[in-house]
Amino acid sequence: MADPSPPDLDLRLVRYFTVVADHRNFGRAAAELRVAQPSLSRQIRRLEQQLGARLLDRTPQGSRLTEAGEVFLSRARALLRSAAQAAAHTRAAAEPSRITVGYTANLIVTPAVRELRRRHPDADVHTRHLAWNDARQALLYHRADAVVTRLPLTTDGLHVTVLHDEPRALVVPAWHRLAGRASVTLDDIADEPLPRVSDPAWDAFWRIDPRPDGRRAPDGPLVAANEDKFELVADGRAVALVPIGPGRSAPRPDLVVVPMEGVEPSHVVLAVRAGDRGRLVAAFRTAAEALLTGAPRGSLDS
Repeated sequence: MADPSPPDLDLRLVRYFTVVADHRNFGRAAAELRVAQPSLSRQIRRLEQQLGARLLDRTPQGSRLTEAGEVFLSRARALLRSAAQAAAHTRAAAEPSRITVGYTANLIVTPAVRELRRRHPDADVHTRHLAWNDARQALLYHRADAVVTRLPLTTDGLHVTVLHDEPRALVVPAWHRLAGRASVTLDDIADEPLPRVSDPAWDAFWRIDPRPDGRRAPDGPLVAANEDKFELVADGRAVALVPIGPGRSAPRPDLVVVPMEGVEPSHVVLAVRAGDRGRLVAAFRTAAEALLTGAPRGSLDS
């Protein structure tokens, strides 16, 4: 008797499963994926039906992998990597002069992209805006070939170069008690809640949690996007730390940015896949290191 045909897996559902498995929580996974939680639950059930096995059990603390889920997780990640590599290698064979440059919130790559196009007029150069927490996945799954983003960033499988630093500042409502200050310190916001995010390293850095004296930062609401964070701040439900680059003003007219004293700056970096020796990636790195320094610059010398 012939073996039954393998399940026709939907890679989108496989990716959804890996995100839920990473967070062990449907709500946080839905926020990262930007889908409704009920829809995400239905998609995971579809995947379980395709596989004929239950992958996740819900608990009062969140979700946990079943034994079948543990077995499938590593293979799911390998499957997604293989699919991304197959697509990337196929594109590379068809379009040997193509590069996609990613960038995250409030970071400008235009000078380096323009320089790359000037020096390589034959190249097909694309740009792509990425969510604040999508840089590593975009690189590993070949949705981008170089990304300008901020630390902290998990660097396994990546090569990271620091381009410049941005001071961190406090953003508050225009009517807040600290809005008129020339600068503030951590002592000034010791009891102020700050919005939380799902990434532990990012959350710790942008809330300075724990504080230098060991105290924990007060918890604010969980957010998935900058727009949600700024709405919370404007409504008076939290304050937030933000990076401030040259010439940058408050993100909304009803918010005020106040410089922070005594805190480490934010580091803006260029990240690429480790071992990627493509000529366009190398050329973009050269342009980025020269032109994306936090201050306006012209073209490189010919």
